[in-house]
Amino acid sequence: MAEKTTLTQTQAREAAHFLPVVKRMPVVLVQGRGSRVTDQDGRELIDLTAGWGVNAIGHCHPALVETLSNQAAQLIQTTNLFYTLPQLDLMERLDRLTPEALTRSFFVSSGTEAVEGALKLVHRATGRSQFVSTDLSFHGRTLGALKVIGQEKHRAPFEALLPTPSIVPLNDIQAAEAAIDENTAAFIVEPIQGEGGVNIAQAEYLQALREICHRKGALLIFDEIQTCLGRTGKMFALEHSGVTPDVLTLGKGLGGGVPIAGFMTTEAVASTVSLGDHGGTYAGNVLTCAAANTVIRVIEEEGLVDRSAKLGEKIAQRFNTFIAEHPTQATETRGAGLLQGLVLSDAEQAAALPQAALEKGVLVNVTAGNVIRLFPALNIPEEDLWNALDTVLDLVAKGPSA
Repeated sequence: MAEKTTLTQTQAREAAHFLPVVKRMPVVLVQGRGSRVTDQDGRELIDLTAGWGVNAIGHCHPALVETLSNQAAQLIQTTNLFYTLPQLDLMERLDRLTPEALTRSFFVSSGTEAVEGALKLVHRATGRSQFVSTDLSFHGRTLGALKVIGQEKHRAPFEALLPTPSIVPLNDIQAAEAAIDENTAAFIVEPIQGEGGVNIAQAEYLQALREICHRKGALLIFDEIQTCLGRTGKMFALEHSGVTPDVLTLGKGLGGGVPIAGFMTTEAVASTVSLGDHGGTYAGNVLTCAAANTVIRVIEEEGLVDRSAKLGEKIAQRFNTFIAEHPTQATETRGAGLLQGLVLSDAEQAAALPQAALEKGVLVNVTAGNVIRLFPALNIPEEDLWNALDTVLDLVAKGPSA
């Protein structure tokens, strides 16, 4: 039997080889089942992060494990020069689920790649080269995505490689109207900003953006990489506003834990591309497309979209009650479905919260400096959800010294 490895030994191994661009939490995870993960010491933890929302149907859902096993035994990868049935099945599923106008799909491996493809697509369609995005937005870390990211901390180190951005406040229609001009290829916006602090784009704002872009000859991109597939209590967050964008990016929960993302567009935009305009070695990978088909099937069969909406309402009520009882600790709640944020008053306490929660057996995320972001698996057992949430809120209630 192999000797058990300690956390210190694991950290030493990584220190010798890993590019130090991520600060790890002091835990080694070795197994996941549903909404629980197990560390190398055998300790179970309740996961309220779902791998940044990726594990939409929980860790290692039996249906997904079976699909991956069966597909891996048949065909894992081929080039995108050939037809494959899982990719075609996924295109048809998404065509059924999205607004009627969004008919064309292309699949890649990550959300930032999906944004890159979307930016190339709208440039090709309009002949324009400028983009407008919103303050605090997050669209990925590759150079193309950094052109439209609304967070200076991510842009600043690579400023010399990037054009001057056009970034406007979220929900400011007048600012958007002024920023979109004859050089604007597209306005890109998240219906709900995740990384930026769970900030909701108002329905009236998105509707106005649709009209402004149409009037000025620009296109509208919705970045739903974090919000797609039931996360907000709708299959897609765009359903909250009734707005159909020209391009839709999706990812994270789409693969349920395997790396797949994509972008969808209209016939009008698709008609402007030429052979060779885009591609990718793993574009439409057979294994990940098969996984995505299973994730969508499970979400539909288990009624997880409606469940997300109902649990989201309960979480918001719990947060509002907490704010009323602890007005010096927290100030605001915002979100939809199982993407919920609680704004804390003390940034120092917020920064310490993930470690404190880890010690109590819960994985939780804090973003935008002081916002607790909850985005657990859509099928998290209610007992796990409320126990974990109580743990987190108890820590907040005790104040910065907890």
